[in-house]
Amino acid sequence: MYKIEWKPKAYRQFKKIVEKKIKLSILDTIDTLENWPDCKQVKSLKNREDYRLRVGRWRVIFDVNKKIKIIKIEEVKKRDEHTY
Repeated sequence: MYKIEWKPKAYRQFKKIVEKKIKLSILDTIDTLENWPDCKQVKSLKNREDYRLRVGRWRVIFDVNKKIKIIKIEEVKKRDEHTY
């Protein structure tokens, strides 16, 4: 099982989300990352070592350290042309 850690920037971005329903959906989906690599809606990003998790119109950008089994949440953003 993987441990999930938040970078301060990602946590600030998450706290700015106003809609409670979206926040709960994002948290529930992030919790599924503990079962890495058996996660749905995850894709690796091109030209980066990061991955992205899709939650509706929102994207969670994260990095996986397979040696020490840690998933670090780096960004939580609404999907637009500048997300990646």
